[in-house]
Amino acid sequence: MPQFPACPQCTLDNTYPDGDNYICPDCGFEWPQTAAAEEGEAASGPVLDANGNPLASGDTVILIKDLKVKGSSIVLKKGTKIKGIRLPEGAGDHEVDCKTDQGAFMLKAEFMKKA
Repeated sequence: MPQFPACPQCTLDNTYPDGDNYICPDCGFEWPQTAAAEEGEAASGPVLDANGNPLASGDTVILIKDLKVKGSSIVLKKGTKIKGIRLPEGAGDHEVDCKTDQGAFMLKAEFMKKA
C-alpha cells in the first residue's frame, strides 16, 4: 500500500489522493499533491536579488522599486537601504524578512539589490 503524507491541518495519517489533491476524511481538508514538491524545490536553491546575486542573512540591500504595503497607506521608497536582512525557512514566495523605519516586513528578493 502506498504511503501518503499526513494531513497538514489535523496531522492524522488517514489521507488519500483524489485527482490532483490529497483529502483527509477526518477533518475534510484538501491540499494539492504538487505543493510538497514545489516547496522542496524552492528551499533547495539560493535566494537571489534582482541582479542574480545570492543573498545571505545579515546582508544589506537596497530597494529597486517603490513598494506599496498591502492594507496600509505606507510606501517603501525606491533606494531605501535595509540592513541586516534575514532569510527564514519556509517563508513562501516572500523570501526576505527585514525591518525598516516603517516596521517589519516580508519582501520578495526580486525587488532588491545587494549593496
